[in-house]
Amino acid sequence: MMTEVATIAGGCFWCTEAVFDSLTGVQAVESGYIGGHVTDPSYAAVCTGRTGHAEAVRITFDEAQISYADLLDIFFHTHDPTTLNRQGADAGTQYRSAIFPHSPEQRAEAEEAIERNQADWDQPIVTTIEPLAPWYKAEQYHQQYYANNPNAGYCAAVVGPKMAKFRKGYAARLKAA
Repeated sequence: MMTEVATIAGGCFWCTEAVFDSLTGVQAVESGYIGGHVTDPSYAAVCTGRTGHAEAVRITFDEAQISYADLLDIFFHTHDPTTLNRQGADAGTQYRSAIFPHSPEQRAEAEEAIERNQADWDQPIVTTIEPLAPWYKAEQYHQQYYANNPNAGYCAAVVGPKMAKFRKGYAARLKAA
């Protein structure tokens, strides 16, 4: 097994975590905060938009089963990378679209993914490539949030429909249930 780590931010981490946790080759997905200036931020603090952190996910994956490039392509097709600091009703820098490469090779692949995926969008992709920064795991109740709360209001209204759309397009890549 060739384990690697990817860190991405694509709006609310509940949506992002649910998508990537369902993929074959993904061993773990952890929700957390990255890219800010406050040490050990809380969800309440990040939600103010004043810490500089993005809600993000850290994905541990087996490169032999799914590539970093594949993860990035899925990332670009499961959120709107053309809206600055916004995903749907969630607005603020904490919901920005960003990639935090773990190596120069991942940075180069992120740059290529932006170019490759731009053709699928009418507006320019505004996803940033940011330096890897300290990672802060989100509070435990945020971990596996959709899996544990599929009928909660936000999950039923936003995450569920996103997952249904995702399953249609990526059924071959999903973990066997």
